[in-house]
Amino acid sequence: MTVRAYRQILRRKSRQIRVGNVLVGGDAPISVQTMTNTPTTDVKATVEQIQAAERVGADIVRVSCPDRESALALKDIVRQVKVPIVADIHFHYKRAIEAAESGAACLRINPGNIGSAERVREVVKAAKDHGCSMRIGVNAGSLEQDLLEKYGEPCPEAMVESALNHAKILEDNDFREFKISVKASDAFLAVAAYQGLADACDYPLHIGITEAGGLRAGTVKSSIGLGMLLWSGIGDTLRVSLSADPAEEVLVGYDILKSLGLRRRGVTVISCPSCARQNFNVIKTVELLEQKLAHITTPLTLSVIGCVVNGPGEARETDIGLTGGGNNTHQVYLSGVTDHRLKDQDIVQHLVGLVEKKAAEIEAAKAAAEAAEAETARETKRDVAPAAE
Repeated sequence: MTVRAYRQILRRKSRQIRVGNVLVGGDAPISVQTMTNTPTTDVKATVEQIQAAERVGADIVRVSCPDRESALALKDIVRQVKVPIVADIHFHYKRAIEAAESGAACLRINPGNIGSAERVREVVKAAKDHGCSMRIGVNAGSLEQDLLEKYGEPCPEAMVESALNHAKILEDNDFREFKISVKASDAFLAVAAYQGLADACDYPLHIGITEAGGLRAGTVKSSIGLGMLLWSGIGDTLRVSLSADPAEEVLVGYDILKSLGLRRRGVTVISCPSCARQNFNVIKTVELLEQKLAHITTPLTLSVIGCVVNGPGEARETDIGLTGGGNNTHQVYLSGVTDHRLKDQDIVQHLVGLVEKKAAEIEAAKAAAEAAEAETARETKRDVAPAAE
């Protein structure tokens, strides 16, 4: 797809940190997170939920550690999963230390609510000793009392001040490997707080609309709030907070990023809502295609349009396209060019086969390019070595 000026998003320049093997901030891709909702002490259930999130593309998963048993359970959990684990800590500084010792890649804390300056120093030391980054998590629903008295209510200014106060505590302990969030369930409040924070510091930002609601309503609210932030270049990692399966949060997160051209994973389906002009059952076809193509991780595009009004135009812009035609016979496009015709009964499986073939070709070309690049690097190294001697 040709890049036009109106499609370009200029991301805010932030410093970069590491969450396990995932880079956050700087020029790193915007990572997608979710959080488990199983009892952390139920290691089997928690691992299964994390692995399900991994399968749909989660980059980072957060796990709550409300007690000592949960923090210690991270040892068994971390060993069985691939993604870095963020330990969600509230109030008790020892849980943060235990989580760091148990293999957490990041600690989600509020430095101001875990006790004295000495306790903060102990948490920072544990993070440094075990290679943990941190997330300062400010929430409109749990702002400090003095800020509520100062501002009268949760507001963007109060949230930004809270975040910067917490950041200073870590900075005073010579610790800067952290990201910040300023979440609210009110999309307007969250967006304004993030905009203020983005102007006030260069730390990477974890964005989200907290407690957004159920699958449909929460997806809509999150898409509005996160869409505004991402479109303006704000956001280095995100979580879509839904009262739903954690895997759904990941899928929605990727769909938001794909819609803005910020990140691509799997098949992007462009399909019409269908009308009386449709020459095949578009809705059912797309539903089946999404199910049968869920295993494809290679980024590519597929257009499924019911008639010739917009079908040929959409097909020109996609890797694979289908336009409905008369007599139960439809036109298939490959790389924007008409290629062959297709009968009704073959639509879903035929398109799945074309997508799988195209994905394999893309992956093979990618592997060949990487191999050639590696060989060039080896040759360069061999050529330079004698000269150095």
